[in-house]
Amino acid sequence: MSSMHLSQLRKWMLESPPVEWAMHRLREMLIGALRQGPMPQHVAFVMDGNRRFARSHHIETVEGHNLGFEALARILEVCYKSGVKVVTVYAFSIENFKRSKYEVDALMDMAKIKLSQLSQHGELLQRYGACIRVLGQRGLVKPDVLRAVDKAVEMTKNNGDCILNICFPYTSRDEITSAIKTTVDEYSKPLSTHARPFSQTRITQKIRSRNLSTSPLRATSPTPSNNSDNDETMSSATTLHGGSPNSGSEGSIYPDPETITAETLESHLLTAGDPPLDLLVRTSGVKRLSDFMLWQCHETTEVVFLDCLWPEFDLWQFLPVLLEWQWKQKHVEERALGNGMVKPKTKAR
Repeated sequence: MSSMHLSQLRKWMLESPPVEWAMHRLREMLIGALRQGPMPQHVAFVMDGNRRFARSHHIETVEGHNLGFEALARILEVCYKSGVKVVTVYAFSIENFKRSKYEVDALMDMAKIKLSQLSQHGELLQRYGACIRVLGQRGLVKPDVLRAVDKAVEMTKNNGDCILNICFPYTSRDEITSAIKTTVDEYSKPLSTHARPFSQTRITQKIRSRNLSTSPLRATSPTPSNNSDNDETMSSATTLHGGSPNSGSEGSIYPDPETITAETLESHLLTAGDPPLDLLVRTSGVKRLSDFMLWQCHETTEVVFLDCLWPEFDLWQFLPVLLEWQWKQKHVEERALGNGMVKPKTKAR
């Protein structure tokens, strides 16, 4: 019997009602078993391989993307059923705008259609209480696609605690750059209220200004005639924000840049408020991150590269990944207990 006939026979058997029922029950049992152990709270996917799948199966590229969307729906159901709270998918890179106009327009139109399908026929998202968030550069999106984005976000905003982050159009470098710009802008504005006499910021600035005034370099430079406490306190702010129109105004206090931490920048990322990234999966056998979630990938994030193409990805490819993640988490807990320590919470860098 030829391979084509064997493939047709296998497809017919899998689609028969008894086999479908048995497979459904098996899926439910496996997902239920996964829930008994620790589950990643934030999982990200690089959905790679739609076009290669279409070429290898001699179908239109658009059909390959449609099958990729079906794969996403299957994986979202597995994730939300098993206890994952946040799923982030890489839908469109800013670098994709370098492709031909025809391909970019086709991808934008497809995004508009798929977002409409998710929001208008989003039984899956409603069932598991998931809301859509679209992360990326809104200014690069066409107005009609932007309307579909806003509609999808609006229609799902009250669904529940789970989140589907759709990165579109997005790169991690752009996200980090925007976070830095926002932080600089925030620290360049004077505080709205006067500093308290013994506030931490006021004390820090006063100590710094006294150290500067007593240093050898400072002693050789001309000093102003008025050395009031207020002038000493404000010297740091004037130095840091000399170009600001409010830098010379009496009583203006600026946030101390020494207080900027990794958490400060993290609070301005597009994923602010989401759990730390526990697991990142990329299909198609390509072993690179492609400028995706670079900041969110921290020291305990598990990064997995799979050889299957995205339209082929389902529970049977995802199950070994989740089981391995659970096994590693169990050993982390055992080591922590063996050392007499409480298991540390996963934190982004």
